[in-house]
Order: sequence, then C-alpha cells, then structure tokens
Amino acid sequence: MQEPLEAGDRFERFLFSPHPLPMPPHTALIATVAASLVIAFLFGLAAARLRLPPIVGYLLAGIAVGPFTPGFVVDSGMISQAAELGVILLMFGVGMHFSFRDLMAVRRVVVPGALMQIVFTCSVGTTIGRMWGLSWGGALVLGICLAVASTVVLLKGLEAQDRLDSPTGRLAVGWLVVEDLAMVLILVLLPALAPMLGGSGGDGTVSAGVVATTLGIALAKVAAFAALMVVVGRRAVPWLLEHVARVGSRELFTLAVLATALGIATIAAEVFGVSFALGAFFAGAVVSESELSHRAATDALPLQDAFAVLFFLSVGILFNPLVVVQQPLQVLALVAVVVVGKSLASFGLMRMFGQSTRASLIIGGSLAQIGEFSFIVAGLGVSLGLFTRDTQAMVVAAALIAITVNQPILAGVSRVLAFREEKRARRRMSHASESDSGQAEPSVPLTARATRAPMDQVDDPFDFSRFRDHVVLIGHGRVGTTITEALQRDSARYVIVDEQERVVAGLRTRGERAVFGDATRAEVQRRAGVEHARLIVVTAPEPIRARRVVEVARDLNPLIAIAVRTHSAVEQEFFEAFVLAPGATGRAIYAEREAALSLAHYALQTIGRSDDEADVVIEAMRNARISPTESFAAIHTKEFRAMMAPDPNHPTQ
Repeated sequence: MQEPLEAGDRFERFLFSPHPLPMPPHTALIATVAASLVIAFLFGLAAARLRLPPIVGYLLAGIAVGPFTPGFVVDSGMISQAAELGVILLMFGVGMHFSFRDLMAVRRVVVPGALMQIVFTCSVGTTIGRMWGLSWGGALVLGICLAVASTVVLLKGLEAQDRLDSPTGRLAVGWLVVEDLAMVLILVLLPALAPMLGGSGGDGTVSAGVVATTLGIALAKVAAFAALMVVVGRRAVPWLLEHVARVGSRELFTLAVLATALGIATIAAEVFGVSFALGAFFAGAVVSESELSHRAATDALPLQDAFAVLFFLSVGILFNPLVVVQQPLQVLALVAVVVVGKSLASFGLMRMFGQSTRASLIIGGSLAQIGEFSFIVAGLGVSLGLFTRDTQAMVVAAALIAITVNQPILAGVSRVLAFREEKRARRRMSHASESDSGQAEPSVPLTARATRAPMDQVDDPFDFSRFRDHVVLIGHGRVGTTITEALQRDSARYVIVDEQERVVAGLRTRGERAVFGDATRAEVQRRAGVEHARLIVVTAPEPIRARRVVEVARDLNPLIAIAVRTHSAVEQEFFEAFVLAPGATGRAIYAEREAALSLAHYALQTIGRSDDEADVVIEAMRNARISPTESFAAIHTKEFRAMMAPDPNHPTQ
C-alpha cells in the first residue's frame, strides 16, 4: 500500500510534477473546478494589470495547467464538461434576450449570409489543406474547422462593446444560430461520409441512399425539436414559471429556471441530436415569452460568467506551444484565414444583403475567431482517421491566437466607427451652420437642439453618439424621474442611461431615448453621446460608482458640466473638489441637506418670515461650509484608490 504524501511533498508535486496529483474520487470534481477558477482568476488579474483583456489571462492559465507544460495538470475531461455548462447558461441567457420574432426578422440576411460564409471559408481551408498534402477528407475537415465562430467568444465580444441587445447584436446571434444548425448536420453526416473521404474503417465507398437517409433523419430531428419548442415550449414553459412563482418560493423558482435550461439542452442533445448550446438558446427563447423572464435572468444565471471562464481555460489546456515553434507558417496561414478571410467574407456578404457599413464591420470583426465547434470537428476527424494529431494541434493554436486578438479587433472597429461618425457629424454641423447664416437664432433652448441623422439613417437606433449639447442622465429612479420631467417641460434634449433592462425597455416603449448598460464603462457613455454632451447628471446612490461614472465622463469630455447626487457632507466636499476642475463646471448635491433646507425654509415662513427673508437665510446656509458628522473613509484607503484605477478592459481613449 502506498504511503500517504506529507503536506510539503504534496505541494511540491502540485507545482512541479508533470502528472496530475491523485485526488480522492469524491473530491476530484470540486478540487479540479476550484483549482481552475483560482488559477484563471490569478492569470486574469495579471492580464488586467498589464492592460490586456482578461480572456488572454484565462487562455494562458489553461496553457499553464495543461498537459504540454510542466507543473500541475488539471483533469481536462472535467473542465470540458464544466465549460459546456457555461456555454449552456450563456446561450440560455442570450435566448432570453431574443425572441422567435427576432429570428424571423433577420432570417433573410443571416440564413444565406451564414451559409455562404461557411462555404467560402471551408473552400479556402480545404484548398490550403490540399496544398499541404492532406487527403480530400482531411482538407475538408480543416476547412470546416475554420468556418464556424465560437459562441462564447462572439457573445463576450458583443457584451464588452454593449451591442448584444442592439440590431447588430441580433444579426450576430441569428448568424450563430444558423452556424450551429449547419454544424449539427455536418456532425451527423461526417461519420457516414468518412469511408468515401478516405477515413479508416471503410472500403472507400458509400451509397447515396445512406447519405440521403442520414441527412433526412438529421433534418427531421432538428425540425421536430424546433416544432416542439414553438408549439409546446412557448406555452408550457411560461405557464410553469408563472405557476411556480405563485408558490412564493425563490428557491423553487430558481430551480425551475435552471431545470428548464439544462433539461431542454440535454433533451435537444440526447434525443434530437442538436447541440447543447442550440438547445439552451431555444430554452431561453421560450422563457422570454414569460413576463417573468427578467426575474429568471436575475435569479438563475449568476454563475454563467464563472463557468464561461472555464471554457477559455479548456481552450488553453488543448494548446501545445511547440506547434507554434515547429510549424509557425502553417499556424499563421490558418490565423490569416480566420481573422482576415472570414472578416472580409462576412463584411462583403453583409453589404451584399443591404446592411450598413457599421453593422457589416461589427459582424465581420465578431466572426474573426473559431472555438468549440472547431475542436469538436477536429477531434471527430482524428477519430475517423481523416485528421492527424499535428493538424488538430494547428487548429487549436490558430483558435487560441484568433480568440486572443478578437476583442482588440472589435475595440479597433469601434474606434474606427466613432471616428467616421465624428467626421460625418462635423460635416453636417458645418452645412447646417452655413444654411442658417443670416437667420434669426431659434427660440428653442440650446439643449433641445442636439443634432443627429434622421432615425431611418441611424444604423443603431439606440446609439446617440451623434447628439450634441444634450443632457445625459445616469439612472432613472425616483430622482431621475423628477429630473426627466423637468427636462421634458423645458423641451430639452436628453438621453437616459440605466442598467436595469426592464426600465430601459419601458422607456423605449414610451419613445424615450434610453441606453442599456453600465455607465461606468466608456463604451456605454459613448453611446449616450457624453463626448459632445453639455451636462451629465449622476443620480447613482453609491459614491464609489458615482466617482467612476464622473471620471469616465471627464476623460471623454473634459469640459462637460457635472451634477452628482451625494449622501453626506464629506461626499459633497469630495465631489465638489473633483468636479470643479480648472475650466470645468459642476455641482455636488447633498440630497438629505437639500431636503433639510427645504423644511427649514417652510419653518421660517410658518413663524412669520417672508419668502424673501427665508430665501436669504437658506441661501446663506447653503453656501456656508458645514461640519461633517459622517466619515467617508473609503475615499482615502488603498482599496478605494485601487477600485478607481482605470479599467484596462474598457479604456476611455
């Protein structure tokens, strides 16, 4: 019997042994996931400190714990299953923001566009494979691996740019759905066609009847699953959630949502042969038919980001760094096909189908990567004898590089679009000033005369970056509602930013200009037009969050006037020192003090003072320095300064 290891020996083996450290079976899963999350966190934090996207850190963490580098090696099988759970939850969340009507609205673009892009990229990849001496079957598998984008990477990229809920985001999600359906058919047909394509275990021939039967069965399964979701799921799932909600148990409601997501995804994969991701997307789409969908998203999906991190870790685990050293030109060729070829093909197809340059650039940049389906197809090709391990390693290397550069590509696309729109806006303002020369100044207040293109010429109707001299209101709670009413009465132009999706949806329904997203992110403020706004009003009750919003706004527009709500004298003093920078204007409002001054004004009038006399007293009190009775110690701590450091994932420049 083997002697148990001492603590020091176990730590040494954990760090330096090239083999996995044996773990008790009942703790293997917990230990593997825990170690993976800790390592991903450390590498992600290091990447963020170096001003790189955290995704790069997660990928490097996977390389560090993979079998191709010395030290601790995680169980890749367990991590792959946990990563699949993250993909399921992520696609379920996307489905809840999507509806069947949205799918039907974009079908004329995404169905032919996605299929033509797959054919083009597959053809280029197949040609490269033949040039490298691969068989027709191996070259075809290589082309398929390069043709389909990663669900997780695309959705994370759009979320980082706050475009997932935009018309362009809906096009991208529709494109993903078509690609997933195409992959379902390919995964079904490839084993049947393998003997004819030169795979192992066959005589090289296959009858047309076998192919037709296999294809017919696959299409019938997909159609049956879709019909089941549309006919039964759209009625049964919302009814179930409403019934569980009436019970009054939050735990039961959360369990019902998770059971729906995982159950439908599993049924889709095991019964109908559809991917887990596609099944989860349809599950989310049927949940979105319920009025409780927002609560479902809030209560049941807090772990989707954590499990999605494990997906990137699993990609790094598959990567063999020696491939880049031994076959650099081949890897670079595959990266060029994915990053350049797919982007150009997608951009051209989008333009061909009448989409705007803006939407075409974003879609092209989003699709410039490959992921989970590429690994599945490559592994299937190896098992069928169509693919070698070396070629599979090159596909993984190309995927890792493409994923690493994808978010910088999208950030670059956003900067190019912002520059183009700025030039267009200046040109329009120049023409407008020339045409208005010699005419009387309009009586409408300047804040009401923000300029922008007509709505039918705007690529994203919820992007207000072309506005000028307007007011940006952060938060639409009780305070924000009052400010909105005042601006409406003055016919002032304003844009509301709120991170509650239900609030934004209600505002848009009433015709308000509203942006959904976290106002501490520069991209969200850009969409609200902060760069050219006259005033930003911050009603967020948390001082640290308000400070971040104000800092980002000042970076985007150094001369913007700032009004911020505070809850203590120390907060007010701090923010007034911050917002009243040289050449800028601003005001910090101590909410409770203003209420007290209003009550004091009424008290003075009640005891016989005139309105003017009361105004003099109150104004003197308002301008006097007050002695703080509260402390705002967080302002002076290292933790606060660390939180206020620039966010490397959402640069303001």
